[in-house]
Amino acid sequence: MTGMDALTGYTSAYLDNVKNQANGTSASNTAKKDFSNATEAELYEACKEFEAYFVEQMFKAMAATVPKEKSSSASALDMFESNMYQEYAKQASESGQLGLAKQLFEQMKINYGL
Repeated sequence: MTGMDALTGYTSAYLDNVKNQANGTSASNTAKKDFSNATEAELYEACKEFEAYFVEQMFKAMAATVPKEKSSSASALDMFESNMYQEYAKQASESGQLGLAKQLFEQMKINYGL
């Protein structure tokens, strides 16, 4: 499997995950959108959303390897951690230093003929 095939697989998994969420967020709307007529700005924004989602999942996977103590406030702590990882991921994606969104954007421009 090439790197681009893996990226396409991750993108597909991301879109499937977002489609299964029924919370009405902008990510949910992004997954349903047909990008064949999208502007470059819309396409790049979708790529940044994917990058943020991917990074968030990495943070959560890393956090899952750390043993936790059981407490009565575990659900509140879990919700806080989830929101924290989501914000970290958004900031990482907005900085543009990871480059995943840029690579995905360049490939999607070719695929959509932009």
